[in-house]
Amino acid sequence: MAPRIDHYDWSGGREALLRLGPDTGPVAILALPLFEEANRTRTFAVSLLRRLAERGIAGILPDVPGQGESLVPLEDCTLSRMKDAVEALACQQLASGRAVHAVGLRSGTLLDMVAPFASRWHLAPQDGRALVRGLHRTWRAAGNDGDLQVMMDDSEPIEIAGNRIPADLLDALTTASPFDQSSPPRRVVRLSSDSAPADRHVEAAPLWRRAEPGDDPALAATLAADIADWIVACEA
Repeated sequence: MAPRIDHYDWSGGREALLRLGPDTGPVAILALPLFEEANRTRTFAVSLLRRLAERGIAGILPDVPGQGESLVPLEDCTLSRMKDAVEALACQQLASGRAVHAVGLRSGTLLDMVAPFASRWHLAPQDGRALVRGLHRTWRAAGNDGDLQVMMDDSEPIEIAGNRIPADLLDALTTASPFDQSSPPRRVVRLSSDSAPADRHVEAAPLWRRAEPGDDPALAATLAADIADWIVACEA
């Protein structure tokens, strides 16, 4: 089944999304990493959802406020608004009678905290503090001077790699962590180069570290099988 462009509504407006897979049964909502890593992993995310659709699991790749093709300027966004949009999308799918599962990549795992997901599947989850430290390195590499606090003390949006990020969003990110409760169930998969605890480690290069967007069909197939098995087990 070919990907279909659709949309969803939330309290702040309307956002685009990409649908893949069947129109019935469980659906996985995939949250991309925030900021520049989203550009590096989008192609891979679509490849992952294609493989998932081949296994009979529907997938949704949404834009969230301030990201992708969203009409909401990033400088007007807060972390709460991003979470609210994901929650609204999940609730709309639930209202249609479908079981809804979260799939989060990297800092995308920070967006599914409040949504009523039946389960969460996280790849290389990244907490907000680590994300902000990475943004600080990029900020310094662009010729700026100062420690993390200096960067965050600016009352105006801070431009980092083409993203105008508001100070309030950066501040909220410093204390944000991925969902880590035992209920509903959560599965964590990491790359073998990451020694942090996980339910599974897989051998692959981190796409989010590449200079240009890329894909990894073998990794997409491996992870799609893992996600499909996870969702089936959670549905049983």
